[in-house]
Amino acid sequence: MAQRVSVNDGAAGSKRTSRVRVAVRLRPYLDKQDEKGEGPCVRGLGPQKLEIINWRNATETLQYQFDVFHGEQTTQQEVFLTSVKPILPHILNGQNASVFAYGPTGAGKTHTMLGSQEQPGIIPRAVKEVFKLVDVQEKEQDGWEYSVGMSYLEIYNEKVLDLLSPGSQDLPIREDKDRNILIPGLTRTPLLSFTDFDTHFIPASLNRTTASTKINQRSSRSHAILLIKVVKSQRGPPHRQQTGKLYLVDLAGSEDNRRTGNQGIRLKESGAINLSLFTLSKVVDALNAGAGGRVPYRDSKLTRLLQDSLGGSAHSVMITNIAPEYRYYFDTFSALNFAAKSKQIVNRPFVRETVLAPTIAPLKRAREEQEAGGSGEPQNKKSKEGKKAERSSSPPVHPHSSPDSSVLDRLLALEKMMMGSAERERLNLLKTVAQSRKEIQMLKEKQKELEDKANMLNKQNETVEKESKDALLFKTNLPPLHRKQSTAAKPRKQQAVVTPLQVSQVQPLQQCAVVCKPSQFLDKKKKRIQIEVCEGKENGGVDRPPADDVNWESHLDSALLEQSRKTILQTLNSGSLKDLKSLQLIGDKKAKLIMGWREIHGDFTQLEDLKKIEGITAKRFSSFIKANILSSMGK
Repeated sequence: MAQRVSVNDGAAGSKRTSRVRVAVRLRPYLDKQDEKGEGPCVRGLGPQKLEIINWRNATETLQYQFDVFHGEQTTQQEVFLTSVKPILPHILNGQNASVFAYGPTGAGKTHTMLGSQEQPGIIPRAVKEVFKLVDVQEKEQDGWEYSVGMSYLEIYNEKVLDLLSPGSQDLPIREDKDRNILIPGLTRTPLLSFTDFDTHFIPASLNRTTASTKINQRSSRSHAILLIKVVKSQRGPPHRQQTGKLYLVDLAGSEDNRRTGNQGIRLKESGAINLSLFTLSKVVDALNAGAGGRVPYRDSKLTRLLQDSLGGSAHSVMITNIAPEYRYYFDTFSALNFAAKSKQIVNRPFVRETVLAPTIAPLKRAREEQEAGGSGEPQNKKSKEGKKAERSSSPPVHPHSSPDSSVLDRLLALEKMMMGSAERERLNLLKTVAQSRKEIQMLKEKQKELEDKANMLNKQNETVEKESKDALLFKTNLPPLHRKQSTAAKPRKQQAVVTPLQVSQVQPLQQCAVVCKPSQFLDKKKKRIQIEVCEGKENGGVDRPPADDVNWESHLDSALLEQSRKTILQTLNSGSLKDLKSLQLIGDKKAKLIMGWREIHGDFTQLEDLKKIEGITAKRFSSFIKANILSSMGK
């Protein structure tokens, strides 16, 4: 049996608390992005302080103080050693840790977390450090073994997607009885070394959704969360097991759509990102307000997954990335205010370990055998025999003695009460059985009555059928009636004389095909377009099949058909929204879906690619092709 044991329960006083550590990193100033040459709007004042120009009064500055301030010249190694490395040993002791990068788009969050091959970021450095700590602990502690695993996911448009399994759908978020956040169906890959991690992480990172905007050429369109899970197991009894988790989060940046120029799908992605970051701000405000109020973790999937990092049981570090240019001023100002509120959040990390509880029966049996000595008989057997000997050697007790008589009366009353309850239960059972038998007998009688009625109805039906057959036979035996012919002469009607049609020589179908003008008429509910294709006749006046047949394309000129298909494909690839809406069976919604698909996947290589658009089935596609080709030939 496994039970949860808190390591901090034995410590005196309240549970240990840990405040969220906030570090601010200033991106280097980029001259090529500064068109006006205004210079930076923020600068550092020390290892923990910085100042930014007050937008209300340009002659004043606003100062902020955080746990760490990383200036423009700070390297990736310094950021890791100062902010991230101190919290990693907690993972091997069964506690959780979290590191997430926050800031506006283009401020360097992904560079801080991932880095490059020459300058690795926090994620590769942290994973490498975890494996180093595991190796050291395995050498120092012989009775423990460690296992490391990873999971990698992204939150794209409020959908949880598994980056290690790209074909997966939206995954649910659950919470177990111990209030731990779980994601059923999320891939967990065991790791043996950092090389093994690199093999799985690099291809999974390429599955993350990115796109180009006016501000950032490779903008992250989703929040990425890497989970490193370390399980520490005891080899011998009582087989204790401690589990620590490390969350490495690369948040997508908040975006001002007026500056990024987002449209279509980019605009929808930006809305989902800003909404989740706004919910994150509400969670921070609710945690700082305290007073036991509701914290809106469930309002967004991002805050649901960060529930353990903000106000939960994890050692958390937030790295706020900011940009020095004036064009990012309000984004930087908002990010600094959010970081100042976040450093007031208090977490309560603790260790939960699974312990296999020892069984009592084997220990008790072993203790009895030891007490019995070398006789080989259990102690309880000897004690029973001793009690029997004492009982046989003791003198008999008179039944009318006062203490024994009272005990006897009590035993008799108890026996009578037990017998009475058993008798009562037996009578109730017999009563229930008798009632059930009575109901069964009634049902059998009712069934027999229904069967008799059914037999009577069958006999009546047979009688009626027999009578109807006899009547029909009687009718058929009668001689047939003949209508008397009238003797009066009737005037003979003049018959029309039809001259035979002269069959002329039939020309080939391709030469005599005549396209008639489409006749249009309005119905009450919708406008229908009727296109008639007049074709020549062959074989003595026999009409060719109409254009509504299944093989309607075979009755048209192949050159005209191919030209019409090329015209439709050109409109799909280069046409504007108005041009797409001018096509038959394409409305405003389908035209926007076609433009969005074209923006993501490029031009249509063939008309059949149109079936990949949402809502366009094979049947609808064939109707679309037929209507547009016939419409183009009728113009």
